[in-house]
Amino acid sequence: MAGLAQDTPTPVEMTVHGRSRVLEIEFTGGSRYRIPFELMRVYSPSAEVQGHGPGQEVLQTGKREVELVDMKPVGNYGVQPTFSDGHDSGIFTWEYLYFLGSKQDELWADYERRLKEAGVDRDSPMAPKAGHACGHH
Repeated sequence: MAGLAQDTPTPVEMTVHGRSRVLEIEFTGGSRYRIPFELMRVYSPSAEVQGHGPGQEVLQTGKREVELVDMKPVGNYGVQPTFSDGHDSGIFTWEYLYFLGSKQDELWADYERRLKEAGVDRDSPMAPKAGHACGHH
């Protein structure tokens, strides 16, 4: 597959569990992860969340109850989920989903640290969107 490193695991099975709000993925090689929708939403690879460079990340809050309402395939390399809060611009590659699944503990810890530094918690409402210089919203 173009664009994938030789050793990048690819999903053999994906199940959306709406009630428990997790995406269950089994990868080639037997790794199986249950990735919470909240984690996917908070770490969305979109520019809206990641910004356009280091230090430009937008801390996501109030996403504990977020649902996964749709998921479209993107080529042979990933998926583009639509979340119940309207966010739909993140393309999650197989490599990125594997990263989210395999590094969940570290990612949750980092998220909790960033929340604490910002003086907010997971359930705080998102701050109003401020425009930024690139001209995209």
